[in-house]
Amino acid sequence: MQDPIGPPRSLLLLGGTSELGLATARRMIGRRTRTVWLAGRAGPALDAAAAELRALGATTHTVDFDALDPASHAEALGKVFAEGPVDLVLLSFGLAGDQLNDEADPAAAARVAATNYTGAVSAGLVCGMGLQAQGHGALVVLSSVAGERVRRGDFIFGSSKAGLDAFAQGLGDALYGTGVRVLVVRPGVVRSRRPDQAVPEEYATGVLGLDGPFATTPEAVAEAVERGLRRGSETVWVPATLRPVMAGLRHLPRPLFRRLPV
Repeated sequence: MQDPIGPPRSLLLLGGTSELGLATARRMIGRRTRTVWLAGRAGPALDAAAAELRALGATTHTVDFDALDPASHAEALGKVFAEGPVDLVLLSFGLAGDQLNDEADPAAAARVAATNYTGAVSAGLVCGMGLQAQGHGALVVLSSVAGERVRRGDFIFGSSKAGLDAFAQGLGDALYGTGVRVLVVRPGVVRSRRPDQAVPEEYATGVLGLDGPFATTPEAVAEAVERGLRRGSETVWVPATLRPVMAGLRHLPRPLFRRLPV
């Protein structure tokens, strides 16, 4: 499962303005990546992200991509694969939502679920087929620790990430032996530097919240992605200490879990 040719030369970022995705792209450009495709909704933010990566030395392209329009995914992403081999796909789009508001607004809750799960299933399958057709490459799926044991405070977001995580694992099994590998990344809550991607206030407290010991940064996630690819890992936790913590929490009886400050 190790990549004998080293870091990827070409990269497709699904979620072209994602802070986690862009941090990973910057790190890859610093290694060997020279061609980057940013897939996202057309606009100033996507253009600015492309300009930033271009200034780092990468040939950068944008492609109009809407996670909520699965019918368009095959055509939009197919154009990228038609241009040449894609060594690495980063699936890094998603919505945190606003738990309290979304509980009272089923349509808003459905939008979170459709973005994080349905859109990811469609885009993941399209890219999986593209990678398989070329006979090599890696798909990195940005999941979340929230999907490991869904909490009262974020069960809409957490349940969508639980579905995404299970899908990504299954896709990895389906692609095993084809020359394509899938890496599932499970970060804790990420401390964002961008107001437009900051998590809602309810994520700020608790052991697993922004003020807890398991919060992380985009740069730490990018480093973990690179390390996981280099090692041929199938799953990466960020920080790594989350793995034993969540193993314990996953098996706690529900009455006890409800009482924990997580």
